Amino acid sequence: MNEYFAHETAIVDDNCSIGKDTKIWHFSHIMSGCVIGEGCNIGQNVVISPSVILGKNVKIQNNVSVYTGVICEDDVFLGPSMVFTNVINPRSHVNRKSEYAQTLVRKGASIGANATVVCGNEIGAYALIGAGAVITKPVKAFALVVGNPAKQIGWVSENGHKLVFNAAGMASCTETGQEYELLNDEVKRVK
Repeated sequence: MNEYFAHETAIVDDNCSIGKDTKIWHFSHIMSGCVIGEGCNIGQNVVISPSVILGKNVKIQNNVSVYTGVICEDDVFLGPSMVFTNVINPRSHVNRKSEYAQTLVRKGASIGANATVVCGNEIGAYALIGAGAVITKPVKAFALVVGNPAKQIGWVSENGHKLVFNAAGMASCTETGQEYELLNDEVKRVK
């Protein structure tokens, strides 16, 4: 008996590892060789390609294809219709499956609706990618990025609230009170 739920219209290939309490919704396809952690929610019309790795509690909204080469750590959020690529220079007539570039989405990062992540980049922990942004370079932990090409416009807390740093380089999350330090253009949570 499966410890996960798959809607009757979902296709789950053999040789997948799917964690307990994961939910797979309408018309989604989970391909052979992928690893999906516990407590994930995979929305409608989602494709998870071979060798993809999803950590625990990953939330994938409708109409997302997670292609080979993508790794999402725990607590990642992928917004509706966002896009991953996995080849830098795709051509229909050239087979480049041996050239898939890795994309790593670190713990707690959120990628907004209709954003595009060009392969080979790392999205830092708890980064927040705005809707429609196009990621063409690595994104720092806790960074808030928007636009095409995406540009950093600030920093956010683990709960996704904009951080306002004082002259000493300290800020607090307005929701949790957690404190953050900005030092050498890097943010870290201090308590």
